[in-house]
This record gives sequence, C-alpha cells and structure tokens, in this order.
Amino acid sequence: MTGLRMPVVWTDRHRGHAPDGGYWLGVRIAGDEEPERGDMLRDQLLAAGAHVVDAPDLGVAPVLAVHDAAFVDCLRRAHAEWVAAGHLDDPGQPQVVPYIFAMPGFSARAKASRPPASIRAEIGLYATDTLTLVGESTFEAACAAVHASVHAAALVIDGAPAAYAAVRPPGHHAGPAYFGGSCYFNNAAAAAQHLRDAGIDRVAIVDIDAHQGNGTQEIFWARDDVLYASLHVDPAAGWYPHFVGHADETGEGAGAGATLNVPLPPGTADDEWLLALQQLTAAVTAHGSAALVVSLGVDAAADDPESPLRITSGGFRAAGRLLGTLGLPTVFVQEGGYDLPRLGPLVLDVLHGFEERHE
Repeated sequence: MTGLRMPVVWTDRHRGHAPDGGYWLGVRIAGDEEPERGDMLRDQLLAAGAHVVDAPDLGVAPVLAVHDAAFVDCLRRAHAEWVAAGHLDDPGQPQVVPYIFAMPGFSARAKASRPPASIRAEIGLYATDTLTLVGESTFEAACAAVHASVHAAALVIDGAPAAYAAVRPPGHHAGPAYFGGSCYFNNAAAAAQHLRDAGIDRVAIVDIDAHQGNGTQEIFWARDDVLYASLHVDPAAGWYPHFVGHADETGEGAGAGATLNVPLPPGTADDEWLLALQQLTAAVTAHGSAALVVSLGVDAAADDPESPLRITSGGFRAAGRLLGTLGLPTVFVQEGGYDLPRLGPLVLDVLHGFEERHE
C-alpha cells in the first residue's frame, strides 16, 4: 500500500536504547523492544512510500514539560553513576536495575534532604519494574522519542492535517515521576502539552494500545484541558498495568470526567473493539477538543505476543477511518506493537484509514 500523505517523523537516535532484554519474575528474558523494532518500522514505512522526516534535537525542555525535574535528572545520571559505582564488575551488570523500590510504607521516614547514597537505590524512587532497564544511551534515546513526537505536533501546528511519530522507546506507561513497562518518558503527553502550549485550548489523547496508558492518565489526571481516553484489555483479568485502567477511574478535581477507560475482556475482536472506540470518539466530541493525539499501539493485533485481543488488519483500518471522522488536526505517536513483520503494515492500516476519512 502506498500513498501516505502525512509526514513520518523518525530518528536514528533510538538505537542508543538497546536493553538486550530484561527481568520478568526474576528471570532474564529476551527483549521485544530493541533497536531492530525501530529500524524495521522505518524500513516498512519507506517501502510503502512514506515521507520520513528526521527529528531535531530539542533538548530537555519538552521532557520537563510533562515530567518531574528530579526524575529526569536521575535518568540522565543513572548509567554513568552505575558505572562509577563499579557495577559493571560487581555484580557484572551492564544495565541499571533497581536494588530496592521506595514503596510508600517502606520509605515513609525518608526525607528529601537526605537522598539515597547510591544510584542502585535512587533509581528505585522512580522505577516500577525490573523489565525496563537503563543503558548507556537510554536517556538520549528516550529524549529523542519525545523530540520526534513534539516535532510531529509542531508540523500539525504549522498546518499539516496529521503527522506520525514513528518512535521507540514507547511512552504511555511513563508518569510524572516514574518509568516502567518499557517506557521512560511520555511521548504522547509531551506532544499534547506542545499543542496546548501553542494555544490549542483543549486536546484529546485517544489511546488504542492493548494496554492502558497509566502514565498518560496520571499526568493529566487533575486537568480538564486534556482528555485521556483509552480502550485496553481489562487489568482485572491480570493484564498490565494491573492496578489501574478500570472504568471507575475518571479523573479528579478540575479533571473530574476528563479520563475515560473502557476495559475489554481477553479475546475481544473487531466489532466490540470498534464499539469501544466509538465511545472514545464520542468523548472527544463532548470534550470540545480542537486537536487529537493518538497513542498508536497495534499490540491489540490477533497475532501479537503481548496481548490477548484479536484485532485484524481490517479492524485497524476501520479504527483509522473512525478517528478521521473527528476532522481534527491529529498527531499519531507510536506505542506498542511487537509482531515485527506486521508492525509497519498494521500502523499503515490505521494511517491510511484515517486519511480516507479526514478531508
């Protein structure tokens, strides 16, 4: 399939993040979010005739727009301090892995004026799992993903009807001051904030990844200017992120009613999934959003190893058409999708469907 009109923003700086797997239930496992994923996605898009734009280096400002400064600084320093502490030799670990986690009860007597004495403990202030490792250039790669997403938003602000950020690492599990789920900084949130900072009063984020974007939800939880709406496999069925993503989570304070979660049972197929997406698009209209960010995960695909949903190529194309009917300037930001031979084709299903309906 050729003829994609929207620009695709990509950067080879993603290759700096090469975790070489992670730890699942204490066992080292092979990774599915590795440099091959970003390069294969780019190659598949180019083969389909996409126009690829390189992402500029925008520095740390767009990261700090949605994340806590101390958290960002910790990730910036983490690997260098890990090496300085001698952990390449003792215990022989090339990637930063938390030694302890600062759970509220455990760290109740901790004081901000008395920070952890080592990076192996400090990283536990912010990490949510042992699967999301920090390597030598993870920080730079995660910043580059934010840069690509914000540049896609800038292209839309400058008049493009839509733009797609073909990024890795993904971002929607990264919160204001935490990282996990293979996510470090929140790319979609940074794109939405850039749209807001450009003067767009109300922005919607629609998340079609198979897993709920707990980080995006948390960043905008108490705000009504950014709607967060997600359809995802039910966390009550044991799927990530487990603790959040339930239908009764709707925001609080000024953001009450500006969060919408539609959890779906394992095995959900096209018809039910698209009905759920109609709930999300109706919420966008009701919110009065003037621009849209789509967290474009395609791990809901029937053959994807990371979810139990059963969405087909036709379902993704129909989803793109439905998003296109909103008629909004739109930024697509890549999230999950781990069936690598079909990653690009499934993304293109959504993007082509969108362009069919967005005139």
